[in-house]
Amino acid sequence: MTTDISNERIRVALLEDQQVFRESLVLVLESAGMDVVARCSQTPPFLARVREQMPHVAVLDLKLEPPDQDGTTTGMTALQCLHDFYPSVRSLVLSSHHEPEVVEQCLQAGAAGYLWKHNVGCAEVVEAVTRVARGERLMPPGLSWVPSLPGFMMQQEVPTGGVELGLLTPREREVLGYVAAGADNLKIAACLSITERTVKAHITSIYKKIGSENRTQLAVLALQLGVQRPAGI
Repeated sequence: MTTDISNERIRVALLEDQQVFRESLVLVLESAGMDVVARCSQTPPFLARVREQMPHVAVLDLKLEPPDQDGTTTGMTALQCLHDFYPSVRSLVLSSHHEPEVVEQCLQAGAAGYLWKHNVGCAEVVEAVTRVARGERLMPPGLSWVPSLPGFMMQQEVPTGGVELGLLTPREREVLGYVAAGADNLKIAACLSITERTVKAHITSIYKKIGSENRTQLAVLALQLGVQRPAGI
């Protein structure tokens, strides 16, 4: 679902501990006509500025040095807080981590997009922020991103193979929504008041209809197809 921001300047909040990189991002975004309403290196002041300014997009690094006063050393805390308390703010992770499990963790924590900072250009950052502000999701294809692959990969580049949600039954769509939210089979069974065996049967059927190779790819594809994630998961 896209959001109409055509009549507004995009407001951006930055959480980045490297001062030179942070200042460079400010210049790039402001030169593109965006308003940088927060530029922080630590999580507490960043969240305070978000609460005051309510940006459209939050651009987050995952590893922060030195640690916050409470010992927090990653932007994952900020990502989760944005998801839980400021759902209207779209989160774009800009990190040096390229491991699939890290990307998946960010996805499950509510990230709307993920870029690898060591191989991304200024124009790509601006485009990513713009698209995330409009409500799009930008993810590495199949979470199989490795350093040998070029740049960051936008959602539209991920092949969906002509998959249509119409192939799924209403119950399968429900199950797929929970998978996209990161719920395991036991959690899905409890939420839908069905047996874990029934959940497994639904997921097997979904695999056959959609053609994903594993649960992670299934979750990413579900988000790309616009499957609604259940609230509170």
